[in-house]
Amino acid sequence: MQITDMKVEEKMWPLLRQAFRPFFLLGATFSAIAMMLWLWVLSGAIQLPVFADVMFWHAHEMLFGFVAAIIVGFLLTAVQNWTGLRATHGRALAVLTVVWLLGRLALLFGAWLPVYVPVAIDLLFLPLAAFFLAIPLITVKQQRNLFFVPVLLLLTLCNGLMYYGRLTGRFDLQQVGSQNAVLLITLLMAIVGGRVIPMFTANGTMTQKVQPIVWLDKLALGTLWLIFALQITQLSSFFADVWLAGLYALAAVLLAWRCVRWKPWITLRVPLVWSLHIAYWFLPIGLALMAWHHFNGEVTLSTAIHALTAGAMGNMILSMLARVSLGHSGRPLQPKAIMSVAFCLVALAALVRVFAVWWWPTMTLDWYLFAGTAWILAYLIYVFVYLPILTTPRADGRPG
Repeated sequence: MQITDMKVEEKMWPLLRQAFRPFFLLGATFSAIAMMLWLWVLSGAIQLPVFADVMFWHAHEMLFGFVAAIIVGFLLTAVQNWTGLRATHGRALAVLTVVWLLGRLALLFGAWLPVYVPVAIDLLFLPLAAFFLAIPLITVKQQRNLFFVPVLLLLTLCNGLMYYGRLTGRFDLQQVGSQNAVLLITLLMAIVGGRVIPMFTANGTMTQKVQPIVWLDKLALGTLWLIFALQITQLSSFFADVWLAGLYALAAVLLAWRCVRWKPWITLRVPLVWSLHIAYWFLPIGLALMAWHHFNGEVTLSTAIHALTAGAMGNMILSMLARVSLGHSGRPLQPKAIMSVAFCLVALAALVRVFAVWWWPTMTLDWYLFAGTAWILAYLIYVFVYLPILTTPRADGRPG
C-alpha cells in the first residue's frame, strides 16, 4: 500500500481494518454467551424473550448468528489474498458488523418486537456480505472463488426457509432450512479443508505435501453437492430412504479416504494442524450417522446433525480462528499452549454431545450441560487469548 494509505490505516480502529477482527472476536464471544443462555434455559434457570421459541432460537443462532459470522469474517479476509485488492474495512465493515449485531439482539428480544423486525434485519446480513465479497472478485475477474457469492445467497435462502416455516406453522420447511444450511456449510468445510489441510500439514510438519487425487475430490464434493440439491429441492422425498442413506454413506467413505491420505498421525506435535484434522474427521462421522439415520432410524437426526455442527463446525472454526488470527495479524503461527486445552475441550464437547447422549439417553440433560460447558470454556479461552491480537495493529507494521 502507498504511504498515504498507511496514514489512513494508522488512524483507523484496528478492529475495523479487516473482517476477521470483529467477526472472529464477536462471533466467538456470541457462541459462548448463546450457549450459556441455552444451558440456563435447559436447566430451568431463566426464560428468554426470544423470537419464536428457544428451540428455534438455539438452532438458528448457532448457524446464522455464530457460524455465519465466522464464514463472513473468513471470506472477506481471504478475498484480499485472492485478489490483491483491499477487502472490506473501515466504515463498510462497521456497517456490516452493526447489521450482524442488531440481528442477534433482534432475535434475542424478538418477543418484544413486531415479527417482521428481526426477520428483516437478520436476512440483510448475508446478502450484504455477498455484495462486499463480489466486488473485488468481479473487479479482477477471478472465477475460482466467485462461487462463494452464490453460496452466501443459498445460505440466505435456507435462513428464509427457517423463518417462513416458523411463521406459517410449517415445521417441515423450517427443518428444510436448518438442515440444508448444515449441509451447505458441510460442503464449504469439505472444500476449504481440502484446499488448506494438506498444505498446512506439510508446512507444519516439514514434510512433502500430499497431492490430491482429482477424481476422488470431484466425486466427494460432487456427492455432497448432489445431497444438498436433492434435499433443498425436496426431490429426496421421491427416493426411498435406503438410497439417500447410500449417498450419505458414499460421501462419508470418500471424505474419510481424503482424511487418511493427509496422514493425521504426523501432526501430533502441531496443535494448529491436529485440531484441523480432528475437525475434518467429524465430517465423515456426521455423514455416516446421517446414513444410519436414513437407513433404519436408530440414530436420531439431531445426533447426526450435531456431529456436523458441534463436531465439524465447532472444531474447525476454533482451529481456523486460532490460525487465521495469528497469520493475518503478522504474528508467528505459534499459539499459546492453553489453546491446545481449548482444542481438546471443543472436541470433548462434540464427542459428549453426539455419542454420550446417544449411548446414555437417560442422562441427556447432564450430557448437554457438560458438553455446553466445555464449549463455553473453549471459546472463552480463544476470546481472552486473542482479544489483544484482534484489537491492536499488525505486529509487522503492514496494513490490515
